[in-house]
Amino acid sequence: MNVFLVDGTYELFRHFFAMPSAVDVEGREVGAVRGVLGSMLSMLEDDVTHLGVATDHVIESFRNALWPGYKTGAGIEPALFAQFHPLEDALAALGVVVWPMTELEADDGLASAAATARDDPRVEQVFICTPDKDLSQCVIGRQVVQFDRRAGTVRDEDGVVAKFGVRPASIPDYLALVGDTADGFPGLRGWGAKSTALVVGRYHHLEAIPDKASAWDVKVRGADRLAGELAGHRDLAVQFRDLATLRTTAPVLDSVDDLRWTGPRARFFDVCARLNAPGLFKRAKTLEAARAS
Repeated sequence: MNVFLVDGTYELFRHFFAMPSAVDVEGREVGAVRGVLGSMLSMLEDDVTHLGVATDHVIESFRNALWPGYKTGAGIEPALFAQFHPLEDALAALGVVVWPMTELEADDGLASAAATARDDPRVEQVFICTPDKDLSQCVIGRQVVQFDRRAGTVRDEDGVVAKFGVRPASIPDYLALVGDTADGFPGLRGWGAKSTALVVGRYHHLEAIPDKASAWDVKVRGADRLAGELAGHRDLAVQFRDLATLRTTAPVLDSVDDLRWTGPRARFFDVCARLNAPGLFKRAKTLEAARAS
């Protein structure tokens, strides 16, 4: 079997800015919710059998206590923010397993689910459906891959190396140096993507990088300056790496069997009625009938 793990927060953002406005029976904006539901149904119609979605039930997480500049919900458009919880409810009504993350983030939920799924001998491949570079650290060979559904591309371990210049296990070290503006930490001054790829690609982890550039086995422009920056702020780099390291022990999944889609719940009709989206209900019931036949 193949397992598909979806970043629900990313999907909600993507559909909010890509889909036309739509309101529910009470006049509230629900275009993104409808878009994500339709997208999940498209996956199921394409013969996906095992599907789970992780969401950020709240934007803040334990990482906000580790770094004051870490991302928050500030600045998110209210019409988008108001669709977070309705999406979780609608997906559950569709019969899709949903993990609303609170102390941890959706990315941690996906990483944890992927860790459980990859250990099941029945699972051929795990597809983590998001282009988010953070999740590249979870890629293993061709067993656990990233799937950018919008671009239609799959990134396996060789693909991670081709894009970032480092192996998946070194992605947190890479991000510690270059920073991650989306998550709100800056990395170290002067460490760009090319120099970081060369150095981390050679040494793999922060602890293995010599303090002096003269000891490096790679030639990097401005090496002395970069080495000095790392030597003077190594503790900060380690802190950033901790921010970038996904947790894989969240209790989100006991068995991949829990991810098998068996059809919508009875209340999905009411959900679709509230969303002014009867077509979604018809698609779900048609698919349920087709799988039962």
